[in-house]
Amino acid sequence: MKNKTIAFKNLLALCVLIMLASCSSEQRYYLFVGTYTNTSSKGIYVYDFNAATGDATLVSNTDSVTNPSWVSVSGDQKFVYAVNETNGVNPGRVSAYSFDRSNGTLKFINTTASGGDDPCYLATTSDNKWLTVANYSSGTATVIPINEDGSLKPYSQLINDTIYRDSGSTATSHVHETVFSPDEKYLVTPDLGLDKLIIYKFDKTKDQPLTLSTPSFVESKKGSGPRHIVFSPNKKFAYLMHELSGTVTTYKYADGKFTEIQDLPTFPDGTTGRKDGAEINISPDGKFLYTSDRADLNIITVFSIDATTGKLAFKGTQSSLGQHPRHFMIDPSGNFLLAANQDSESIIIFKRDKETGMLSETGKTIHVPRPVCLQMIPK
Repeated sequence: MKNKTIAFKNLLALCVLIMLASCSSEQRYYLFVGTYTNTSSKGIYVYDFNAATGDATLVSNTDSVTNPSWVSVSGDQKFVYAVNETNGVNPGRVSAYSFDRSNGTLKFINTTASGGDDPCYLATTSDNKWLTVANYSSGTATVIPINEDGSLKPYSQLINDTIYRDSGSTATSHVHETVFSPDEKYLVTPDLGLDKLIIYKFDKTKDQPLTLSTPSFVESKKGSGPRHIVFSPNKKFAYLMHELSGTVTTYKYADGKFTEIQDLPTFPDGTTGRKDGAEINISPDGKFLYTSDRADLNIITVFSIDATTGKLAFKGTQSSLGQHPRHFMIDPSGNFLLAANQDSESIIIFKRDKETGMLSETGKTIHVPRPVCLQMIPK
């Protein structure tokens, strides 16, 4: 009887250990950091991020990669893609890597032309068969087919947003994103130079998937500079961040159509100084929206989201504790917000209150050269 009791206790202890290990693994993520490499940066950095504690440990990094200023992970999490933001005699490119989840390392596969200068954003379809790129300085969006082994083919389609320039206008097109709708039937491109959100239909079955939607664009206020857009988790709303005006516009969204319902500043009343809006994101539970502003402000702004109307309500701001918060992300657990301060070369880790949405300092910082893009996947 005594032996049975001991055996039972040992079994119980083993079960507890397994449960603890399971809980721990669910709170661990790989954090990918894209950077500018005009200083000491080596390119893409991979960290082990603990979403229970907010701690991060460097796992690996690439070597001699040029300006991977935006990175994206494939839906099956086997591949990582990065823009190479260059121009002039060395026009932009996109690079593909395989990712070994067992040890957190990246292995270069191949590279292909992005179809323009200064590619600043890319996205992949959930089946990892297509990749789209925004070439900022050229004002073009390109579509790149992906092979089964994750390698990139030459681009199959290139579209120049300049065709949407108003009659008589001399505005220069600057495509800043290529974002898929939640059902991946549409692709939208915020054009900072034309002050428009261009809307395309996306047909995965065609070699050239992009065709104009109807309507083909939504106009922003002149001089506002649309930069980044995000869809709500319930797929009913979309929020567009404007770089030059520092405002965010709320749209009701359905089947490729955007209806404006609100436009708000991302800074408190009475704020002075130059506005320089950057990133926009929504908490995993869909209750709060966050924006970042660089230039003179260097803040993260918090809004609550009305679940019924989609409208935003200003909650407050938090200093980014650094210079030029070009990008930020909320970890999948919703526990932390990580702010990438490009010019002060720091990623500040903030604790996030899930009830109020507000941020608080943790005193934890990841020091990395020129961080400008953050992505996470489960470890």
